[in-house]
Amino acid sequence: MIFTIAAKELKTLFASPLAWIILAVLQCLLAWFFLGQVDAFLAVQPQLAALANPPGVTELIVTPLFGIAAMILLMVVPPLSMRLIAEERRNQTMALLLSAPVSITEIILGKFLGLMAFLALFIGLTTLMSFSLYGGATLDLGLLAGNILGLVLLAASFAALGLYISSLTAHPIVAAIGTLGAFLGLWVVDISARDPDSLLHYLSLLKHFESFNRGVIATADAAYFTLFTVLFLVLAVRRLDRDRL
Repeated sequence: MIFTIAAKELKTLFASPLAWIILAVLQCLLAWFFLGQVDAFLAVQPQLAALANPPGVTELIVTPLFGIAAMILLMVVPPLSMRLIAEERRNQTMALLLSAPVSITEIILGKFLGLMAFLALFIGLTTLMSFSLYGGATLDLGLLAGNILGLVLLAASFAALGLYISSLTAHPIVAAIGTLGAFLGLWVVDISARDPDSLLHYLSLLKHFESFNRGVIATADAAYFTLFTVLFLVLAVRRLDRDRL
């Protein structure tokens, strides 16, 4: 049932023009940034050739590309997650969903995986854009894999938080604004976390992503993203469970 709900959510997303518009705009933005990075790399290539151990295209093009993709997710997830639960309440179909022979956990996981499937498409297109450099350069596959894994974990954290906020209201716009406000709060935490030993540095999602962006796959960072995602999925389950009771 989880995958049935996920497929329904994904189909609903692509049935609306919003998902297609978001995907098209995102690819235009990433393509513009990607081509700009390629031009900048070609401009400094003579200076790089004089260095003993110059950085490659992965460090100078792919790493910044995934960094920009991480920031774009802050703006993309709110309009995508706002309708997951809130629209069910607005359309008065929540009672029908809760009375179906599925558990609350299956409902939440299905909606979460449906959103993650869409975000995985965005990450996949970003990865294909990076692989296009194979035609004229050599990629650091380890660094690329670290960036892909980090972006997937970051997207899962954002999706879980957006899903939880959507479960708190019956108005999708309110859910979108609330999720965007939460993400802006996380961004403020990130820019305020200057001391590596501070609590803000440890709580910042984007700071944890920076390790993956550098190609460092640390267990602590992966565990943080996993616990963050599980926490808000559990909170969403408990919120719907109160509705059912």
